Amino acid sequence: MRRTRTVVAAASTITLALTLAACGTDEPADTTDGETSDSAEVEPGDITLWVAGADTPEELRTYLVDTFAEENPGSTLTIEEQDWGDLVTKLTTALPDAENTPDVVEIGNTQSPTFTNAGAFREISPELYEELGGDKLLPSFVEAGSVDDTIYALPYYFGSRYMFYRADLWDEAGVEVPETLPEFTEAVTELTTDDLSGFAMGGQDWRNGISWVFANDGELAVKEGDQWVSTLSDPNTVAGLEMWQEVYEGASNLPATERDVAYWDFLNDAEDGGAPEAATIMAPGWARWSIGELVENDEGEMVRDGMADAEKYDIFALPGLDGGIAPVFAGGSNVAVSAQSQHPELSENLLRIIYSDEYQTMLAENGLGPANADFNSIMETDTFGEVTVATAEASKLTPAAPGWAAVEGAFVYEELFQKIAEGGDVAELAAEYDEKLTPMLNGQAG
Repeated sequence: MRRTRTVVAAASTITLALTLAACGTDEPADTTDGETSDSAEVEPGDITLWVAGADTPEELRTYLVDTFAEENPGSTLTIEEQDWGDLVTKLTTALPDAENTPDVVEIGNTQSPTFTNAGAFREISPELYEELGGDKLLPSFVEAGSVDDTIYALPYYFGSRYMFYRADLWDEAGVEVPETLPEFTEAVTELTTDDLSGFAMGGQDWRNGISWVFANDGELAVKEGDQWVSTLSDPNTVAGLEMWQEVYEGASNLPATERDVAYWDFLNDAEDGGAPEAATIMAPGWARWSIGELVENDEGEMVRDGMADAEKYDIFALPGLDGGIAPVFAGGSNVAVSAQSQHPELSENLLRIIYSDEYQTMLAENGLGPANADFNSIMETDTFGEVTVATAEASKLTPAAPGWAAVEGAFVYEELFQKIAEGGDVAELAAEYDEKLTPMLNGQAG
C-alpha cells in the first residue's frame, strides 16, 4: 500500500481564518452548555463523512454506513473520499458553507490546528469526550485538535515511523543493530558505498529528520503567552539538526533536493535482480506491504510479500540519544464535526460508532493504529505491531500552531532541511528561519 501525504495549502492562514471565522460563532444546535443529549429524540437526516485518501479500507466504510443506518432509523451516511493533496483547499471552501459542508471530516493531524483555531469544528463536550474514550485516546493527537482546554478534533488513527533494513546486508558487513542514536550514525555510515546508501534519506525530508530534534529534547516551536515562537535556535534543537546533518552527509546518496521519496523501492532488489540501493530506510509501518519479494496473490496480482523473508528484511525502532526509543514524528489523522453541520446530533452519533469497541478493533486489525490505547494490544501479534505501538507511544507531533498548515504549504521546512543537507551552518540557518517562521506560525505573512 502506498500512503504518501503531501499537504498543499491553497491560502494563507490569515485568509483561512477570515473565511472560517463564522464557523465558530453559531451556538451548537439543540445543546445545553455545548452538550448534546443522546437521550433526546434526533430528527432523521442524511449526513456526509469525508475520508482522506484510501487509508480507510472498504470493509470499514461499509461497516460505518450499515451501522449508522441501523442505529439511526430513517437516516443515512454517505462517505466521500478526498485526495490528501486537495484536502486543505476543499475544506477551506466547504466548511463555512452550511448547505454544502461535510458533517464529519477526517483531517491530517498536522492540519488540525489551523482549522481548530479558525473555529471550523464543533466543540467536543467534556461529557462526549469521556464517552468516546477520554484519556485513553492518543494524547498528542487530542492536543493537535484542541485550542487551550477545548477539544474540537479527536484521533482517528496513527502510524508511527521506524527503521526497515536489509538484515542480510547488515549481517554481511558485520554491523549490529544500534542501541543509541550515535551508534545508528556510525552503523549506517559504515554500510555506505558509492552504490549503496547506508540510510536512504532525501535532503528535504524534514518529517523524518525532526525525529533527531525530538531525540535531543529539542522543539520546533513553543507557545509563549498567546504567541507561538519558533525555537530552531534552541541549543537542543541545533544539536538535533547537526546530528541529522551528519547522518545525511555520511550515509545517504540521495540528492539534497529530494522529498516525498518512496524509500521502500530503494530497499528492494532491482527488478532485473540487481542489488538494492539502500541498506536502511525510515518509513511508517504500512511501508511493510511495499517491501519484499513480488508474489502472486489470490486474485492473480503481483504484490510485495510484506517482508516475509525475515533473513533478508527486518525492522527496529530509531534508538534514543542514550538508548531506548527516540521520539519520532507520528503520522495519522484526526476526525471532527463541522461547526456548520445541520445534523450535529447525528454527526456525534457517527463519532460514537467510530470510537466503539467494534470499530476500534477493526482499525487495529487492518494495521491502522487505533485511537483508543486499549486496542493497541490487537496490533501486538508480531514484530511489526509491537514496534508500531512502542514507537507511537514515544512519538511527537508538530506544533499545534494556527499557522502550521500555511507553513507546510509554503514548504519552509523542506527549504531549511535542504540547506542543512547542503552543508550550511546549522546555527546560522536556525536563527534565519526562526525569524521567518515565528510570524507564519501565528497566521502572519512570513
